[in-house]
Order: sequence, then structure tokens, then C-alpha cells
Amino acid sequence: MNSRTLSISRPAEPRTKPRMEVLALLQGHQEIEIAHRGEVYRLQLTRNGKLILTK
Repeated sequence: MNSRTLSISRPAEPRTKPRMEVLALLQGHQEIEIAHRGEVYRLQLTRNGKLILTK
């Protein structure tokens, strides 16, 4: 008789990603500029508390 077993492995533990609070990033400003690969992006905090990232 052929015996088959099912092996279930546990998924790898998820890696934690660095997290930064937006208020720490903005440091009291409503908008900041972010430089990435020679381009400048603007991150704005709206009156409604939403974020807008534009190039």
C-alpha cells in the first residue's frame, strides 16, 4: 500500500517594514519636497488630513 503524507509548512514570518509617522516626516510643515533619482516630488497634507504626492 502506498502511503501519502501531506506536509504543510508554515509561511515565513512577515518582515516588518520601516514605518514613519507622517507628522514626523513633515516636521510641522503642510508640505515637503522629496528628492528621488534626480526628480523632486511634493508631499502635501490636506485640510482633511489626506496625503497628496505629486511630481
